[in-house]
Amino acid sequence: MIRAWLLAAAVVGFLSVSAGAAATHLAAGEQAAGLLRSGALYGMVHAAALLAVTAMAQAGGRSGLALTIAGWSFAIGALLFSISLFALALTASGWLGMITPFGGMGLLIGWASLAVHALSDANIHSTSGSEDRP
Repeated sequence: MIRAWLLAAAVVGFLSVSAGAAATHLAAGEQAAGLLRSGALYGMVHAAALLAVTAMAQAGGRSGLALTIAGWSFAIGALLFSISLFALALTASGWLGMITPFGGMGLLIGWASLAVHALSDANIHSTSGSEDRP
């Protein structure tokens, strides 16, 4: 699980940096450049989120269901969302746009699952003896 999440974060991060450069130097028009920039932005944000989830899972020793769902949702969602935008920008295949909402839904599920994990009493670890509760 951890290795797969790290790999997904690395792939999405690499492709996002590449897409950002392509948007500036290689895009065939403003629409393609916009798709590349959007995919790069969402890809980088969610690669970082996935790295954070990975660190939390490793630090806690046990990830719990909500954190596991968040990790897989970020991994799959970022790959589907960003790569579909990159492919849509670089090809004439309009059907690729149908994949993007599934990736977006994965990202939303990831954030919701991360919130559930944060609110779970079992996942509160305090070193000072007092608990950080909202």
